[in-house]
Amino acid sequence: MAEPSVQGRIHSVFQKAAPTGLNSIGPKHRSNYRRRMTSLPWLDPDQLWFPPASEALDDPDGLLALGGDLSTDRLILAYRNGIFPWYSDEQPILWWSPNPRCVLFPNEIHVSRSLHRTLNKQRFQVTADRAFGRIIRLCASTRAEGTWITQEMIASYAELHRMGVAHSIEVWNHRGDLAGGMYGLAIGTCFFGESMFSLETNASKVLMVHLAHQLQDWGYRIMDCQVESRHLLTMGARTIPREEFLSILRMSIDQKPDQTDWTFQWCWPGPEV
Repeated sequence: MAEPSVQGRIHSVFQKAAPTGLNSIGPKHRSNYRRRMTSLPWLDPDQLWFPPASEALDDPDGLLALGGDLSTDRLILAYRNGIFPWYSDEQPILWWSPNPRCVLFPNEIHVSRSLHRTLNKQRFQVTADRAFGRIIRLCASTRAEGTWITQEMIASYAELHRMGVAHSIEVWNHRGDLAGGMYGLAIGTCFFGESMFSLETNASKVLMVHLAHQLQDWGYRIMDCQVESRHLLTMGARTIPREEFLSILRMSIDQKPDQTDWTFQWCWPGPEV
């Protein structure tokens, strides 16, 4: 079978990706839409590069390139430049750098009164790198249909974990069962949060508090949350312009944190505080 042209592959991707289907868009807008899509670079797996994040589309917000592969070298290069993969099984790899960018500065973590009470009860224990494989698979499975965490992604991030770049954070209940978790990448003094799940009420919030304080103690400057959500915003995350995010990234990505061993040491002070 002949391989379709780059333009044909891109059109096929966005025929599926358009929220209501490309054919439902009016002729004029459909033409503009196709023109934007075919302007995207299709990455060659044999060539390790990305276009500048500033060249990402406004619609869909942040889409920068297609194709390539999920080799560890490419993934690390992507994150170092404010780019991340986000796609589903029926699509090629899609690379994004949205504007604005949702971030959490560790010293800005917000603890509500109700969360304060939950933390005082000390119902959960938070650890790191105890169960990376289980965490990433639960991040995928708890989303049921439409998960973007493909088997290919799981294998690639597991390799990054073996390299000491990707990490998991686990929340355990009093029975020793997983109540929540997250995985992400640590490069320089930046932590890139990838996905999080919660199986019990407040487990993900407890995780965020412990992670933020631990990152602060270790000298991390920023946590990339990628795309805003109500949950993240209530925890103290905020959106900043992409160029500001990239500027912080450039200053932080080659800095060494105070600690590289991901052993959680920070504990909630308790009800007396």
